[in-house]
Amino acid sequence: MTDACAEMSYRTVFISDVHLGTRAAQAPALLDFLKRVDADTYYLVGDIVDLWKVRRGPVWAQSHNDVIQKLLRKARKGSRIIYIPGNHDEGLRDYCGLNFGSIEIRRDAIFESAAGKKYVVLHGDEFDVIVRYAKWLAFLGDRGYELALWTNAPLNWLRNKFGLGYWSLSSYLKSRVKSAVNFIGEFEAALSSVARKYETDGVICGHIHHAADRMIDEIHYLNCGDWVESATALVETHSGEIKVIHWQIPAARKDLVASRDDALSEAA
Repeated sequence: MTDACAEMSYRTVFISDVHLGTRAAQAPALLDFLKRVDADTYYLVGDIVDLWKVRRGPVWAQSHNDVIQKLLRKARKGSRIIYIPGNHDEGLRDYCGLNFGSIEIRRDAIFESAAGKKYVVLHGDEFDVIVRYAKWLAFLGDRGYELALWTNAPLNWLRNKFGLGYWSLSSYLKSRVKSAVNFIGEFEAALSSVARKYETDGVICGHIHHAADRMIDEIHYLNCGDWVESATALVETHSGEIKVIHWQIPAARKDLVASRDDALSEAA
C-alpha cells in the first residue's frame, strides 16, 4: 500500500463502498482525497450511496453532499465517470447502459490499462452467495456490521486521548474470524474465475471492504477496499501501474474538515 496526502495526478481512479447516508461513511476523508487527486477517469465500483440505509433513515452530513458535488464537478470539467452499482445501490442497476450527463451507468466494464493489461470491473456482490441467495441474511449481517462500525467511533475517541492511532474493530474481527477469512479467500477465488471467463488479465472489484493487490495464479486480483473502515482506493499511474492507496488526512487538516462539516450540518 502507498500512503499519500499530496496533490497527485493519475490516469484512472477506482473507488468503491463509500456508503454515503450512513454514520460510518468517511466522507470528509474521501472529499479530501478527491480534492487532492485528479484523474482522467473515475470508476465508482458500487455502494457509493447506501440505499438500504437511506430507506431506514439516512445519516446525511454536509460532507456527503460535498462528495457528490465534487464528483459532478469533475465530470463537468472533462473527467470520465463510470458508475457500476453494487448491492447497496442496486436500484441504479435499472439504468445500466444509460448516460446521465458525463456519468455512465454500467453493469460491469472492461478496463484497459496504459500498460495494455485488461481487467473486468464489477462490484462483486453477484459472487457473494449470502447476498445472492439469502438476502434477508445479508440484511441481518449488514445490521451486525453497522454495530461493529459504530463501535469504531468511541473506541478511537479513547485511543486519540491516549495518543494512539486509528484502529478498526470491524477490520480486526474480519481478519481474525476464521469464517470471514475463508469467505474472503473464496470471494477472491470466485472473482479471479470471472477474469478467466472474460479472458482478461485481472479483475477489479469492491464489496467485501478488503483492499487487495495480488496475483491469484496468473490473474491480477485488485479490490478497491472501502471508505467506512480503511479509506482506500485503487489508482493507475500514467505508465499503467495500478496500486492501492491508503488515504490519511493530516491532523491539522482533519480538524478543519470536521469543524466545517459540523458547522454546515448544524446550519442545515
